[in-house]
Formats: sequence, C-alpha cells, structure tokens
Amino acid sequence: MAEQQSETHAGGAPAARVPTVIADDLHIVYRVNGGPRGKGSATAALNRLIRRKAPAGMREVHAVKGVSFTAYRGEAIGLIGSNGSGKSTLLKAVAGLLPAERGKVYTDGQPSLLGVNAALMNDLTGERNVILGGLAMGMSREQIRECYQDIVDFSGINEKGDFITLPMRTYSSGMAARLRFSIAAAKDHDVLMIDEALATGDRKFQKRSEARIRELRKEAGTVFLVSHNNKSIRDTCERVLWLESGKLRMDGPTDEVIKAYEKESGK
Repeated sequence: MAEQQSETHAGGAPAARVPTVIADDLHIVYRVNGGPRGKGSATAALNRLIRRKAPAGMREVHAVKGVSFTAYRGEAIGLIGSNGSGKSTLLKAVAGLLPAERGKVYTDGQPSLLGVNAALMNDLTGERNVILGGLAMGMSREQIRECYQDIVDFSGINEKGDFITLPMRTYSSGMAARLRFSIAAAKDHDVLMIDEALATGDRKFQKRSEARIRELRKEAGTVFLVSHNNKSIRDTCERVLWLESGKLRMDGPTDEVIKAYEKESGK
C-alpha cells in the first residue's frame, strides 16, 4: 500500500489517513463475441482505437480508461455517471472480479461487492440464503445464528407475511435486493461496495440503509455507493467520483461534484 498520509484535526494533532483502495491508471477492456457490423459502425471505430486488435469475431469494449484515485479508511464515496459510464465495471475491478488490461488496483483488506444482481439461490428459501450468504462472507454458523433475526428484521421482508421461509423466486426484485443488502450489512467490512442497493425499497428502508452505512464507516471501513439517486449519495457520502465514458471526470466533495454533474446532465 501507499505511504500513509496525514491530516490535522482542529486540535492540531495529526491523524493518519490509511489508504484502503488505490487505482493506478486503471484500464478495463471487455472482450465479447460478435464482430463489427460494418466499416462505419461504432464497434469498428472502437477496434481501430484500441491498441490491441481483437481476434476475428471478437469485439472489444474499453469500459474503464485510465482511472486513478485513492480511497481512505472511514470514507463513504459515491460513484455517479450516466448509464454505461463504467461505474459497475470499476467496482468489479476493485473487487478482483475483472482483470486489469493496464494499470493496477491495490486493496488493503478484502473488498466485498454487493449488487442488485448479486447471485442468491432462487430455489432456496430466504432463510437458507441468509445462511449461505453469511458463510460466503466468512462468518461462522454461530455468528450467523446470532445475527439471523437482525438480518430478517432489517430487511423488512417479513412485515407482510412469513416470506423468509419461501423460495427466493417468489420475492419481488425489491424484496430480494433488501435481503441482499441486509446480509452484507450484517458484517463489518474492510471495503464494502454497494451497487444500486439503496435505489430499491421504500424511504423507510433507505433510511435504515443509510444509517447502517454510517455505522460501517465508524468501524473503520470504506464504503463505495453506486446510485442514480443523488439524494442518497448526498445523504450518505462526503466524496464523489464522477465517471463518463469510462473516464474519471471529477473527484471531490459531494455537493461540488453533484452540482457539476447535474448542471451538465440537465437534472
């Protein structure tokens, strides 16, 4: 990890800022089946721009382009940008799920990625998925038993019936997303990355989620939040990364970055 940096508190005593994630000139390239559809197509132009030529019948999409930043322990960082700007891809790379084409990602601790599309077992009950999710995060069965009821209560999926005993395939997308967040939030994380989780559910659940994120930060973790809900970003994060077309457009205080983003996008 990079050398620790210091900031000075009001009392004059320096406090160490501990880096948890460093992205250094990070490039992510997807390779997918399907050749160009003509000399004038966007894909053909993209292939000419990308340094390495793709095999015949293979398309390349340069999803993240030279992104660099350092995240510190105790920070909550929002990621904003239009659809396809590279936000989710960046989180997957930080989580170690995507290899870097160029550049590096350094992490202190184990990053955990929570997405609305995170895989749970649809044919298993919510109860079984709580157990499997906890085990996947490294929790013991005893730890899962101790926090099981808190997870169910936090998700709110039993407020209108005993849904926790039903298969996940019977859940609405919002119920499933709330349960995923509740499972992930039951453990303190070194780095927790949340992809659109707060966009689902009612305002009551969003308030609980935002409060839990603040608790996770107090436990010396780092939280990344991807959301199209700028209010959730404002309520939760003090720093924002703005991505467009795979490039980091702006990195700074939440209000400053969101105001610039809203001015350009007309929101």
